[in-house]
Amino acid sequence: MTNTLEEAGDLPGRFSDGVGFVNGQYVPIAEAGVPILDWGFLRGDATYDVVSVWRGKFFRLDAHLERFYAGLETLQLDAGLKRGEIESVLAECARIGNLESAYVEMICTRGQPRSGSRDPRDCQNAFYAFAVPYVWIATLEKQESEGLHLAISDIERISATAVDPTVKNYHWLDFQRGLLDAYAQGAETVVLTRADGTLAEGPGFNIFVVNGDRVITPAAGVLQGITRRTAIEILERFGVEVQQEPLTLDVLHGGLEVFGTSTAGGVLPMTRIDGERVSDGTPGPLTMRVREAYWALHDDPAYVRAVADIPTPAGH
Repeated sequence: MTNTLEEAGDLPGRFSDGVGFVNGQYVPIAEAGVPILDWGFLRGDATYDVVSVWRGKFFRLDAHLERFYAGLETLQLDAGLKRGEIESVLAECARIGNLESAYVEMICTRGQPRSGSRDPRDCQNAFYAFAVPYVWIATLEKQESEGLHLAISDIERISATAVDPTVKNYHWLDFQRGLLDAYAQGAETVVLTRADGTLAEGPGFNIFVVNGDRVITPAAGVLQGITRRTAIEILERFGVEVQQEPLTLDVLHGGLEVFGTSTAGGVLPMTRIDGERVSDGTPGPLTMRVREAYWALHDDPAYVRAVADIPTPAGH
């Protein structure tokens, strides 16, 4: 089902920007596309997951695959591949691109229905994947020196009763509007609110607040991020109480430290909220301690799996 580099007619640098897996073939990322009639494109009817490769190793690949398959079950989608087959495809994307550190995405769309049908049960579901050089919400240098400037939007995050936030999805128009407002205010990213006024999440990240001797993170109406889970595990290992509960604006603005968690960057210090400094306006000590522990886990055999150790896809 797959092509080798030789069969693809590889040229120097042809895959350097990334690799896509489409219709059973590996292609340069610029040539990877979804059919215009695919309901993943037309209706946002899809789920996906993103796992990082850092220095040649997947981080928490099992957890990402578990969440992906849970999303498939919730949305009644079938990727058409067994778990081991998906692992091989993801690894092959990273290998073909020669990507030591990468952002690797697996996607399942509803696909296309038979002509004239509006019944999602008539669709042939489709699986796609791609790997691109590692994507940062904020570079390591920015994390260490100044942190991110965050805006809180009054744009409401799409209701959890409408779209299950625990299933990764492409319903991002609320995030996009919030980001545009944040940029207009001179901020670098945004967190949206829920209908009750409590905080939800940002575009691709969860939020945490250090409040005295405890840490608070929203529990409802948010994606249960894998990096979020890792940060909670680290904090609990440190003996820090983590409370998963509604997070209010008052608690946020009164926080000693604020940070976000994301596959695209890890643990992200937030040092300004709506233009006001958090404490002294520099990355906080607990945040940086969690951040250091997070990156240390990228060398822990319990959390990582070498790309080179994952078998080549059958038929390759």
